[in-house]
Amino acid sequence: EKVGLTIKEIQRIESLENLTKMEEHTRNVWLFSFYLAGIRVGDVLKIRWSDLYDGRIHYRMNKNSKLVSLKLPHKLKPILEYYEGHKLNPNDFIFPELKISDIKNDAKTNTATSKFNKHLKEIANKAGLDKKLTMHIARHSFGHIAGDRIPVQMLQKLYRHTSITTTMQYQSNFISKETDRALEDVVNF
Repeated sequence: EKVGLTIKEIQRIESLENLTKMEEHTRNVWLFSFYLAGIRVGDVLKIRWSDLYDGRIHYRMNKNSKLVSLKLPHKLKPILEYYEGHKLNPNDFIFPELKISDIKNDAKTNTATSKFNKHLKEIANKAGLDKKLTMHIARHSFGHIAGDRIPVQMLQKLYRHTSITTTMQYQSNFISKETDRALEDVVNF
């Protein structure tokens, strides 16, 4: 079941205080993904400081090798500042999970994802959410909020889907305002 968070639920996560260091790190990684159209955690962990220039993030998607360039939302600034003191060099990873491992080591990414998902349960609990919160829910949350706000063709570009059909199938769980209005138009005679 693909259930994205609402704006209010994301705001509760953003404003949480009294998180452990690991929960704060996990929230940062989750929000980094969400703020950048729900990029996959495997891609988030491979982002290097050198991928950020001209006010944009430039990276190659792991899943399909597509080149992506997105404007850096202002909400990313505090997250980037949080990690900047740990930057060893311009080619260093932003997040620490892959700093001491082989970049092609998918096991390290899987381990990190499991660790994040464990901490996201605690974050959801502290935020009073009764929805499942995982790294992948960042992507679904972006889709949930975007579904009624931007055209599906723009969402296709943000998701880097080759086919509009893929985007429409992905969004079928989230697009509700138009279908709700259509239902009301038919039955309220």
